[in-house]
Amino acid sequence: MDTRWQHTTVLLNEAVDALLTKPDATYVDATFGRGGHSRLALSRLGPQGRLVAFDKDPEAVQEAARIKDPRFAIRHEGFAALGSMGTASCAGVLMDLGVSSPQIDNPARGFSFRFDGPLDMRMDTTRGESVAEWLATAEQGQIAEVIRDYGEERFAGQIAKAVVARRQERGPLATTAELAQLVAGAVKTREPGQDPATRTFQALRIFINAELEELQAALTASLDILEPGGRLVVISFHSLEDRIVKQFIASHSREVVDRRAPFAPPKPMKLRALGRVKPSAAEVAGNPRSRSAIMRIAERTEVQ
Repeated sequence: MDTRWQHTTVLLNEAVDALLTKPDATYVDATFGRGGHSRLALSRLGPQGRLVAFDKDPEAVQEAARIKDPRFAIRHEGFAALGSMGTASCAGVLMDLGVSSPQIDNPARGFSFRFDGPLDMRMDTTRGESVAEWLATAEQGQIAEVIRDYGEERFAGQIAKAVVARRQERGPLATTAELAQLVAGAVKTREPGQDPATRTFQALRIFINAELEELQAALTASLDILEPGGRLVVISFHSLEDRIVKQFIASHSREVVDRRAPFAPPKPMKLRALGRVKPSAAEVAGNPRSRSAIMRIAERTEVQ
């Protein structure tokens, strides 16, 4: 790993404690990142245990290749591919939805407005469209919708209008600094302590990587691959993700009555909610990026 961009794993012990219930079972780290959770999990697994990790980022896959442990395997895929694991095939699934520090702090990845670099933001740099490529052709209404829906930005319309005007006058945006400067000029009032570009960068990253759609697919797949008693552990960092996770667990943690057939037996619950965990004050003090993290834990029931 490049030592210039170190990553501190959030809720490291708490997540692995919640995940591992049987030392010789199979587990999934659905978002390998830089491997903090995976390495700790491997240190606690028994000789028959197995850990399968997923990640779209080629740099993460390269880091995972450094782990020389026959119980470990890495797959260069997004976690929407969890369904390929097979029905009731694992005892726990961990999803850490945060962007890793090496991704944020490396200007070449284009995730941060704090560094000038190419306007990319793709998790998987080997495929798909970059933010710059999308902004070069997207209609004003599309841009506004993305920034509003994924960034909860109330000045989305003004920002989209500025992007299109800039494109017509001087050509498409190419760098993070250009976008950050444009947003700063379009946002009329600033929230204390927050850069005006924060919500726009978040929105474009989520959109270009289809993060929320992939999260929904991965959560649904987890119901199939978790064996009875298996744990679902999800760490989210912003309200859009946490809302999806919270609603997913809640919707599968209660019996559902079909109003069209009121006398039919209710559909039994497939998950049992086990609570949520937030970083301690000590962790937040040592790693400010952890302050918004929320970890939700659920357990798969016997219901098929």
